[in-house]
Formats: sequence, structure tokens, C-alpha cells
Amino acid sequence: MTYLLITKDPFTEDSFLSPEAFLPSDRLMVFANWEDALDACDGVDLMFVELTATLDEPNKIAGYERFAHAKMAHPVARDVPLVLVAVPADYELDFMVGFPDFVFAQVAHPITTKIFRRASTWI
Repeated sequence: MTYLLITKDPFTEDSFLSPEAFLPSDRLMVFANWEDALDACDGVDLMFVELTATLDEPNKIAGYERFAHAKMAHPVARDVPLVLVAVPADYELDFMVGFPDFVFAQVAHPITTKIFRRASTWI
């Protein structure tokens, strides 16, 4: 299986790349820039994205909306199931949006190796 992560958080990246997170035969890709990540989605089975990694400005949801529209319009990335990593409990957003059938699953922040291991069984 091939998994892709969009994050700017070193703890999340370390958890994703931990040998305990996925099978040794799995392919793991990490991106800080979601535009590059969308273009790398050929063959990806599951995409994880930290909502905060999509924001253009702290606490402003507009960057996530831009990411969502770009993913839905992308010829390859649009078909990759997305697991959204929610913002930390104490992080304030100006508001939250939803797109029907856009998010395959949502997990709490901080995401750990154990959560990645479980999520890999969803597909």
C-alpha cells in the first residue's frame, strides 16, 4: 500500500515514518506543501492531511478550502480517500466547512503511530 501525509509537524511526521506505523512493504510519502502532494498521488491508497498544514494564515480556514477545491478538481488526487487530522483541541479556527463525501475519516490531533497503524486497515 502507498500512503501520503501532508504535515508541517515534526512529531506527526516521525509517527508516520515510525517502523511500527505501517508494514515494511508499504510506501510512505511526506509533504509539507499540499500542491506538491496532490501531484504525487498516482498510486496512493490513502492520504492523511493535517488541517493546519493547509492553512495560509493561522486560524483562517480559507487555506483548507483552497486545498479542498484543488483536491476535488485534481484528475488523480480527487479519487484518493482522505483522512483529516483535526486541529489540536485548543486551536481556534474562524469557522469550519464541510464538503459532502470529501473526508473519508477524521482523527484527533496529535496523531500517533498507533492511529496510523489502525487507519491503514480501513482500506
